[in-house]
Amino acid sequence: MVLFTRKEEVVENFHGTDIRDPYRWLEQPENPEVQQWVDEQNSQTQKFIATFPHREKMKQKLTKTWNYPKYTVPRKEGDYYYFHKNDGLQNQAVFYRTKDLQSEELEVILDPNTMNDEGTAAITNLAFSKDGKRLAYGISFNGSDWQEIKVRNLESGKDEEDLIQFCKFSSIAWNEEGTGFYYNRFPDPSTVQPEEQSFYNKVYWHEVGTSQEKDVLVYEDPDNKEFSFNPIMSDDYRYLILNVWKGTENKSRIYFKDLVEDGEFVHLFDNWDGEYSYIGNEGRTFYFVTNVDAPRERIIAVDIDNPTKDNWVDIIPEKEDVLSFGKIVNRQLVVCYLHNAHNVLKIYNLEGDHVRDVDLPGYISLTGLTGKKEEAWMLIGYTSYLAPSVVASYDFEHGELTGVFQQGNQFNTEGFETTQVFYPSIDGTNIPMFLTYKKGLVLNGENPVLLYGYGGFNVSLTPSFSPAVRMWIEEGGVYAVANLRGGGEFGEEWYKAGTLERKQNVFDDFAAAGEWLIAEGYTKSKKLAIMGGSNGGLLVGASITQRPDLFGAAICQVPVIDMLRYHKFTVGRFWVTDYGNAEKNAEDFAYMVKYSPLHNVREGVEYPPTLITTADTDDRVVPAHAMKFAATLQTAYKGDNPILLRVEKNAGHGLGKPTVKIIEEQTDVYSFLFKTLDIEI
Repeated sequence: MVLFTRKEEVVENFHGTDIRDPYRWLEQPENPEVQQWVDEQNSQTQKFIATFPHREKMKQKLTKTWNYPKYTVPRKEGDYYYFHKNDGLQNQAVFYRTKDLQSEELEVILDPNTMNDEGTAAITNLAFSKDGKRLAYGISFNGSDWQEIKVRNLESGKDEEDLIQFCKFSSIAWNEEGTGFYYNRFPDPSTVQPEEQSFYNKVYWHEVGTSQEKDVLVYEDPDNKEFSFNPIMSDDYRYLILNVWKGTENKSRIYFKDLVEDGEFVHLFDNWDGEYSYIGNEGRTFYFVTNVDAPRERIIAVDIDNPTKDNWVDIIPEKEDVLSFGKIVNRQLVVCYLHNAHNVLKIYNLEGDHVRDVDLPGYISLTGLTGKKEEAWMLIGYTSYLAPSVVASYDFEHGELTGVFQQGNQFNTEGFETTQVFYPSIDGTNIPMFLTYKKGLVLNGENPVLLYGYGGFNVSLTPSFSPAVRMWIEEGGVYAVANLRGGGEFGEEWYKAGTLERKQNVFDDFAAAGEWLIAEGYTKSKKLAIMGGSNGGLLVGASITQRPDLFGAAICQVPVIDMLRYHKFTVGRFWVTDYGNAEKNAEDFAYMVKYSPLHNVREGVEYPPTLITTADTDDRVVPAHAMKFAATLQTAYKGDNPILLRVEKNAGHGLGKPTVKIIEEQTDVYSFLFKTLDIEI
């Protein structure tokens, strides 16, 4: 059964071309007709998944695999170590502290599980005062990017009366005395039009114990409404630094103010010539990671009294590997590099001389690194495709790693392996791909393969652990992750090669991955599934509309689909530097309409079984993208393959989604895959 979706005659002219948009009415989430349509779609999806006889067995397997303790990397503040821990199946991780990391006696500081009945509260921001006596923290509900900030008194264990609203992508910078902090926010959404809610970002000073109405405006730029300003405090608490950005492009500005002299903000770097990430200072010498004249990043020292480029000092010059981030700990530079899409960690002195490498396993990603300028140790976390995050303490004097939070290893890694291959894309570019599977895999063309990709926004897909993927490989599946152009795996040039008019490279890279897996005997088209979310959902949508013959199933998660209108919703304007603007620019329209999944669905095409997922309160990628895509595919496709839509209620883009909902969703996703690919369980 295919659900009927009403059409309206909506036509919009783009630079002389009429574009029909018959399902634009689905963009109105508050419309009762839309809500009824969503309920009918969900009902159809659940009826199909219920025909998979092993759904309950699948859920039990996933629940068992999910049930292990999960820790974040602790940070030392005052006399305590602070960290998040999920016992296994808690909806949200709890924020604890302890004076001894080996002790089992933990004090609860924040428990988001108690903050709302739905279990969808998430801690989104944590900033401690210098003395460790106060904590400013952000809370998000139902997956929203909007957050409110509160202040916890860590001596009394109670919240102060402070409540700060209208924050999104905000930073918090305490003063040295711990009496207040700087933060950035947008206008009250009720005072501006919906399309203006992510403009006019401003920086305020908040005195602890006072109402938000009394906060003091510190910086604004009404002439550049698209600018956002994230405040950062310098190491010595003398300078307030603003990281200025206006989208997802790898560019920023740096402004700073001397708080002692209380002068005006100095525009240190304001040419939008690259990205600048402040990592520390020694007096009036500031250290930055930058891609200016260094597509793979470098670390520079800048004298703020003589900041012109010819006075910069190259501390760590650009190397073959991409410099992922740097941090000053133990008065040394701890630098994380991306080597062929996995992390390595190196230590340099502040003059840039290499001291040593940190001995870590291969094919891992760092999940966190904490430590302070004057401390002789740091804590790091790392993970792989085969094992969850491990936390270890590193002693700078002896160069030794010591495990923290030791526990039994629930996941056997001996019977599985991760390898890395390089395959040629359509234009001959070599693309790396990770493959994870059971040892002894037979290349007979019959293995179910789940191919995952993203390819955008300078995001690097490095090894990460997923309980659902673990279950997949335990059942004999192969998990493939392709590091497509548009990501950050090989620096600025690799990223740019997957943006704007070059976006088709990303889809070509993904198709080439599928063809390679088939040619090398890993699988065949009917056993090859693809998955991606957000920008990766765009990837999946474009892949099935461009190469429907290549794939046996598709999971299209929280996708960007309508490339002609995406910039009109919530924070879509931030993505114009990656995608373009089809409304304003005829050249952008010409290439965007060629790949926009919504506008390339055709009748008479055999589309693969497809599950499209979204959430009704997603304010990052609005659910209308997924809903219009489902309606369009369902109307055009006349075959027997299921084209289904799953809409999660009271959830967003993924932030804060409770464990119980995650397991339900993953049960549905993998039930769909096992059924449509005809895999035994």
